[in-house]
Amino acid sequence: MTEKRTEEEKALQERFDFRSIRQEEAEEAAEIEYICFPPNEACSRKMMLERIAKAPELFLVAADRETGRIAGFLNGISTEEEAFRDEFFTDAGLYNPEGGVVMLLGLDVRPEYRGQGLARELMRRYACREAGNGRRLLILTCLPDKVKMYEKMGFKNKGISASSWGGEQWYEMSCMLSGGAEE
Repeated sequence: MTEKRTEEEKALQERFDFRSIRQEEAEEAAEIEYICFPPNEACSRKMMLERIAKAPELFLVAADRETGRIAGFLNGISTEEEAFRDEFFTDAGLYNPEGGVVMLLGLDVRPEYRGQGLARELMRRYACREAGNGRRLLILTCLPDKVKMYEKMGFKNKGISASSWGGEQWYEMSCMLSGGAEE
């Protein structure tokens, strides 16, 4: 399995450029958000542009080396809080550059790039990068049908979240970084 995983990682590395988002890609990221999420769950264009302006280093992009377009991205906001709340989606002012916790706000992969391990690779690289940046915890919310996917990525299900973003019931999940211990 490790050998297969290494081959997959190598293939993804050859096909995609993994990096922080560039300011000139903000509009493309906003478009991808609307492709990947229903209107009640999608980040508004305005908020996406604010997030990218405020914390581009908390976006990890996979850009297709052949076309130059963004295939997918993962983004979050750092804080010292350890419980997810809906305001993280709507208030870029909650960003704390020194925060040890990252609230993950969206994992977006264009439909034509799905099923190739790109979401998992974005998450793996993001976790490694943020651990290297001194972060200790990643937190996200997801719908029930995504719980198992995130568990496979190393997240623990903490149960029903306080978040009601988009009128949905979410599960809160967390992943300790840098060898920390989950409670």
